[in-house]
Amino acid sequence: MIGPWIHGPKNVGATKVGALTFPRADAVQYNEIRLRWFDYWLKGMHTSVMEEPPVLIYVMGDNVWRAEREWPLARTRYTNLYFHGGTGGSVYSLNDGRLSVAAPDAPEHPDSFTYDPLHPIPTLGGNTLFIPSGPQDHRDADARSLTYTSDALGSDLEVTGPIRAVLYAMSSAVDTDWTVRLSDVHPDGRSINVADGIVRARYRDSRAAPRLIEPGRVYVYDIDLWATSNVFKAGHRLRVSVHSSNFPRWDRNLSTPDSPESGAKPETALNTIFHDALRPSHIVLPVIRR
Repeated sequence: MIGPWIHGPKNVGATKVGALTFPRADAVQYNEIRLRWFDYWLKGMHTSVMEEPPVLIYVMGDNVWRAEREWPLARTRYTNLYFHGGTGGSVYSLNDGRLSVAAPDAPEHPDSFTYDPLHPIPTLGGNTLFIPSGPQDHRDADARSLTYTSDALGSDLEVTGPIRAVLYAMSSAVDTDWTVRLSDVHPDGRSINVADGIVRARYRDSRAAPRLIEPGRVYVYDIDLWATSNVFKAGHRLRVSVHSSNFPRWDRNLSTPDSPESGAKPETALNTIFHDALRPSHIVLPVIRR
C-alpha cells in the first residue's frame, strides 16, 4: 500500500501538510485491512482479502485511492528526463539548468558545486520518522543545489512506481555523497518534494565491499529514489535537485576515508555533474498513460 506523506493529526475527510491538502487520504482504515488479513491467514476465516487487488495506492495530485493488480504497474512507460545546461529561468539555484526528454547530442559544460560537510543542506520533510516529514517547499534548498527544471506541462503527467536517477559525476574527494530529489514545482513557485534518494560513493557497487573513489575520475551512479504516485498537473514543472547532503536525515559524508562517527577532520569537496552526449545524466520516471 502506498499512501501520501502524513504527519501530525488527521482532519476529517482530508489530510493537510503545510499548504497541501490530500482529500480522503484517511479514508482507508489500515487496521481493518490488517485484521482481515490476519483473520484469513491465522484463523482460517473467510474474508475478502484474497479476492481484492493486492495493491492500493493513493495518487497525489488527483487525490484518489486506486486499486491495482501488480507492482510496478504493467502499463508503465519508463521515461528518461535528461539534464541540460543553460538557463531554465524558473528558479534561483547554483545553475538553474533544464530538464528535457531530449537527450544531449552536443558538448555541454558540466555543473559543479562545493560541498562543505560543516554546512550541509538541512532536511526539509520527506520520508522521515522523528524529523518533521512530508511535502515541504524546498526553494531554500534548491538555492544551494544544482537544479534541472522542465518546461511547464501542457497536460497532466502521472508518475507512479519506482524512480531512479543516473548520474555521471566526479569529485575532488576520495568519497562523497550524491543526493537527488524530485520536486513538483507549482505555478506559484513552490518546489514541493515528491521523492528523493542518496548513494555514498564508496558503496556505489556494493554495501558489503566499499571502495573509495579516485579524485578527478568520472563514475556512473545509479540512485534509488524509492517509489511514489503523483500527478504533476498541467502548468506545473518537474525539478531534479542534486547535492551531497540532506542532514540530519542522512549523516554527513566527511569527504575523507573516515566514517562520520569517528572522523574528526572533514574536508570540502568540489563535485561535478556531467550532462553531455557521452555522459547523459538523467532521471528515470515511471510514467502512466492516462
